[in-house]
Amino acid sequence: MTIAIGHDLDHADRRRRIWAIIGSSSGNLVEWFDFYAYAFTALYFAPSFFPNGNQTTQLLQTAAVFAIGFLMRPIGGYIFGFVADKYGRKNSMMISVLMMCAGSLAIAVLPTYAMIGTAAPVLLLLARMLQGLSVGGEYGTSATYMSEVALPGKRGFYASFQYVTLIGGQLLASLVVLLVQQSLTDGELRAWGWRIPFFIGAAFAIVALFLRASLTETSSAESRSRKEAGSLREIFRHHTRAFLIVLGFTAGGSLIFYTFTTYMQKYLINTAHMNDRTANVVMTVVLFTYMIMQPAFGMLSDRFGRKTSMLLFGGLATLCTVPLMYAIADVKSPLAAFGLIIVALAIVSFYTSISGLVKSEMFPPEVRAMSVGLAYAIANAIFGGSAEYVALWFKNSGAESNFYWYVTLMCAIALVASILMPDPKVKGYLQGEGTEI
Repeated sequence: MTIAIGHDLDHADRRRRIWAIIGSSSGNLVEWFDFYAYAFTALYFAPSFFPNGNQTTQLLQTAAVFAIGFLMRPIGGYIFGFVADKYGRKNSMMISVLMMCAGSLAIAVLPTYAMIGTAAPVLLLLARMLQGLSVGGEYGTSATYMSEVALPGKRGFYASFQYVTLIGGQLLASLVVLLVQQSLTDGELRAWGWRIPFFIGAAFAIVALFLRASLTETSSAESRSRKEAGSLREIFRHHTRAFLIVLGFTAGGSLIFYTFTTYMQKYLINTAHMNDRTANVVMTVVLFTYMIMQPAFGMLSDRFGRKTSMLLFGGLATLCTVPLMYAIADVKSPLAAFGLIIVALAIVSFYTSISGLVKSEMFPPEVRAMSVGLAYAIANAIFGGSAEYVALWFKNSGAESNFYWYVTLMCAIALVASILMPDPKVKGYLQGEGTEI
C-alpha cells in the first residue's frame, strides 16, 4: 500500500510539474509571437506610420523601431530580474506577459499618421519599447522558473521547452500572418488587416496570464528576503566570472541562432538565388523541425552533462560555420538546403536546448533571474539583434564571406567560455535544490 501511495504521489507531482512548464512556457510563446508579429506585418503598416519616402525608407524606419525593442531588452532583464529575485518568479512572469499584452493591444488600436500626424510613429515606438522591456524580462525569469521547477535528472528535457515555445511563437506568428494574407486583399491588409495579428496576440496573452496565475512560486521566502536578492552589486561582487562566461557563450549562441533562423531566409534568396516562396517553405519546415529537436537535445544534456553539450556546441560551431555557409550559398535544391540548415541548427541545439538552464545553474537563487536575464539581454541585443544588419553590410560591401568568419570568431569565444564554465554536476547551484510544487 505504501508503494502505491508513493507511486500516486510521484505521478501527481510529475503532473503538477508538467502543468507548471506548460503555464510558464505559454507566456514565453505569446511573448515571441507578439515580438515577431511586428516583423512579419511591417511591410503592410509601414506607410500608415511613415508615409513620407519610398518603400525602402519606410521599411528602414519600421526596422529602426524593431531594433529599439532589442535595445530595451537589457533594461527589461534588469527590472524583471530584480522583481523575480526579490518578489518572486511568478509575479515577474505575470507582469511581463501583461505588459506584452498591453504593447500588442496598443499597436492593434494605434491611430495612423493620417489621423494624428507625428504622434502616430511616436506612439508606435513607445508600444514597441514596452514590448522590448517585456521580452527582455521574460527570458531570464521563465528560464529560471523552468530550471527550478524541473525534476532533478530531467532538467535538460524540461528546460528545452523554453526554446520550443520561443521558436513556436515565431512559427505561430508566421502562420497567422499567412492566414490573414490568404483571407484579405492587399488593400485590406494595408488598410486594417495588419492589425489582426496584434489583437490575436493580446488575446493569447490574456490566456497565458490566467495559466500563469495558477503557477506555484519556486523561489523561497528565505532567498527573497536576503539583502543580496536582486542586487546588481552582488552579481559583480561575487559572480563576475560567471556573468562574463554567460555573456561569452550567449554572444556566440545568439549570433549563430539568428544567422541560421531569421537571416537564413534572406540568405537563401539573395545569395543562393532561391525563389522567395520556395525559401519561405524551406524555412518554415526548418523551423518546425528545429523546434521539435529541442527536447531530444535537452535529454542528451541530462545523460552526458551540460558542459559536454556546451563544448560540442562551441567546438562544432567553430569548425563547421564557414563550410556550411559556403555549401548553402551553392545549394541547388530545396531538399539540400533543408538538410544543410538542419545540420547547422542541430549544432546550435546543443546550446539552445539548455540555454536558460546552463545559465541558471551558475548562480544562486537570490540573484539567479537577474543574472540570467541581464547577461542574456545584453549579449542578445548586441550580437543577436545586429546579426541581420551585419550580414547584409558585409554582403553590400562585397565581402560576404567575412560574415562567416565573424560568426566563427564569436562561436570560438563561446567555446572558450564553455571550457571555462564550471561543470554543473560538480559546482552547479541547482544541485541539491528541489522545489516542492
